[in-house]
Amino acid sequence: MENVELKEGDVLLIVDVQQDFLPPEGALKVPGGDEIIPILNSWIGRFSKLGLPIVASRDWHPEDHCSFIENGGSWPRHCVQGSPGAEFPDDLQLPASTIIVSKGTTKEKDAYSAFEGTDLADRLRQLGTKRLFVGGVATDYCVKATVLDALSNGFDVVVIKDAIRGVNIAPDDSIAALNEMERQGAAIL
Repeated sequence: MENVELKEGDVLLIVDVQQDFLPPEGALKVPGGDEIIPILNSWIGRFSKLGLPIVASRDWHPEDHCSFIENGGSWPRHCVQGSPGAEFPDDLQLPASTIIVSKGTTKEKDAYSAFEGTDLADRLRQLGTKRLFVGGVATDYCVKATVLDALSNGFDVVVIKDAIRGVNIAPDDSIAALNEMERQGAAIL
């Protein structure tokens, strides 16, 4: 990590590191999701020290969101707006200047990507973003969708491999997701 030179135009994007996605109590816990927090904190420290922007996306679902099993979706109820499960964990050291992007905010539409239904692309362009460093959960869903959308919006993307974890409904889902991100042009660090 130390040998990566950060520069003007770099932005750290932390995807959905929220209580409901973290062991042991999360409603939709990603195995090992809590293990990435110290790694992300070290990246947060590096970006903060250089005055580079940090963005954190979050699922911010209404009570009756379409992704919930009880509403015909695929997932247990998670990250309901204003609930403890939707909060960022206390040990994730997000500075006060962190740009928060809320996604999945309407009941009829799911959003895996931090770009979907948000103004993230415009905000990144206003910041002069050239390269995104991405970590978070889950590798095979929201991280992958966010990375692919970032690439299609013209940003260079570096996936911080030790700062992501996957759901892995099938055992190789995260490996397949990483391969797909790399095939589409992301650098894997």
